[in-house]
Amino acid sequence: MSHHGQTALEVLKETSRTFFIPISRLPSGLLEAVASGYLCMRAIDEIEDHPDVDNTTKALVLREISQVLQSGVTGFTNADFDRAFGVYADQFPEVSHRLGEWANYAPSEIAPRVWEATAAMADRMAYWAERNWEVQTEYDLDRYTFSVAGSVGLLLSDLWAWHDGTQTDRTQAIGFGRGLQAVNILRNHREDLDRGVSFFPDGWTVKDLDHYARRNLELADRYTESLPKGPARDFCELPLALAHATLDAMTHGFPKLTRSQVMAVVAQFTGLRG
Repeated sequence: MSHHGQTALEVLKETSRTFFIPISRLPSGLLEAVASGYLCMRAIDEIEDHPDVDNTTKALVLREISQVLQSGVTGFTNADFDRAFGVYADQFPEVSHRLGEWANYAPSEIAPRVWEATAAMADRMAYWAERNWEVQTEYDLDRYTFSVAGSVGLLLSDLWAWHDGTQTDRTQAIGFGRGLQAVNILRNHREDLDRGVSFFPDGWTVKDLDHYARRNLELADRYTESLPKGPARDFCELPLALAHATLDAMTHGFPKLTRSQVMAVVAQFTGLRG
């Protein structure tokens, strides 16, 4: 646990360069709330994605984390989650073990909304781990993309509303999360297959999933355009621009954006608001 001294924002920068930029630009209060949500979800994501832990164990740990999050009234310590990791503690990374800190990072008046979202997501991840992420139909794909991403769109909408009263279309908020997740599924398809998982419904081609992603990104575009100019809109614009650029790159036969292409999108985003 060599990084234990790192602050939430330092850990955030290490785990996601993409989200670190728009989160670090949010105003005080909103910054801590969004960072708390991101890090809590990252903590459970590392459990869901762990290459060396079996699915039954993942489901057990995720369900127990959900229960701990549902028990909180005035906040958490990292030790509160020891019961969730149990004998498997050594398997999981630091970002997972510091879940108590991340849960406490949001302002106390909104923190329980972050706990509730993370608890629900941990339960849903447990469900999918037990089924080895079997996606056979578009119905399955919709459920999966909601459980790990559409629900994040809803949390963000609640955080915007809490911070400054911004109201958004919640269907579009779900499309925002789902669209970004669909692009991730396309980008990671080969790696997922290597570990015996496919999020493509039976009979679907890359073209079908591209269509699904674009349909949801249309909702995401409308969602982002509906936000007033300011921190929430800035936050959504960068990941959305990267998602569109990634889809376009894949349409032209590239597996993903190059590092320099990512940097160009980021520079355009930060340059406009430098």
